Amino acid sequence: MKITIPLSLLFLLLTTTVFSQTIADLKLKSKEIPKGYSLSDGHICVSPQACTFYTDIETYSNMTGVVKSKAVQSFKNKTDNGSIMYFEFENRFKGDRFLQGMLWGKDGEPTDEHPEEYLAEGKFLIIWSFRPNSKIKEKSEAKVDAILQKE
Repeated sequence: MKITIPLSLLFLLLTTTVFSQTIADLKLKSKEIPKGYSLSDGHICVSPQACTFYTDIETYSNMTGVVKSKAVQSFKNKTDNGSIMYFEFENRFKGDRFLQGMLWGKDGEPTDEHPEEYLAEGKFLIIWSFRPNSKIKEKSEAKVDAILQKE
């Protein structure tokens, strides 16, 4: 009996940590933004499909799941512009096939014309709409991966 109480407490603490991640935790903070980049208002998508998905996400809820919250960060520099779109769903994101088709069409993977990449992990979906080799995308991917892979 004594062993179950500490194990239960440990389980409770671990699950509280796992489920306490928020979009704010995933977003890049000012000090994490690479030199030469600045935040920009609105959406800066390389291809329009990514921005359409962000704007109209509620329309696609029967294919993706219900969105609890969403946010976007857009960045500019002399040679690299784009947006990071963050989604938190009420339950696990379930729209991989749909999103792949919407972002990339029949190719099923990023192309020069549609270079967006995404990560779906549990309740979170992050879409990076940048050209390949974007420093800000790499910085964000590393941060998001480190946070969500701990779960």
